[in-house]
Amino acid sequence: MKKLLPWLITILLAITLIAIVAVILFKSVMGGDDPKDSAGKAASNAETVKVEKLTADERVELTSTLEQIKTNLSDPDYIAVMGLAFQLDEKSTKEDFDKIKDIQIKPIIIRTLSDMKPEEINGSQGKDKLCAQLLNLINRELPTGKLTKVEITDFIVTKL
Repeated sequence: MKKLLPWLITILLAITLIAIVAVILFKSVMGGDDPKDSAGKAASNAETVKVEKLTADERVELTSTLEQIKTNLSDPDYIAVMGLAFQLDEKSTKEDFDKIKDIQIKPIIIRTLSDMKPEEINGSQGKDKLCAQLLNLINRELPTGKLTKVEITDFIVTKL
């Protein structure tokens, strides 16, 4: 029995280590409840936002726009010119947003567009991905409140 005890302990340790490694690999391969891509994060953020039907006047009060944003895409032969509309959750949030939109929001948009290729931004899925990315990035920068919606109002991608 004394000769068998070290073997039993070794086997139990090996089985325990294999089980721990299997659980860790399973979680990393299958992913947790945390979405990794920006569209998944935006979808999970959208679930937490309470959606209310707004009148046209309320939408105008809560919406801020940025017109004529021009920047090169990651392919230096292409340039993007676009206008965006941002719907916020409260009037005070819109006032704060309007104060920082030229100094904080516009650079975020330019950096995001600068990392995209022309084929990534074309089509409705590309535009949805861009809007989701901007929603996540801009919400981090807002001092109070939340950005609830980003819409593309003007959009041109052209070769130089």
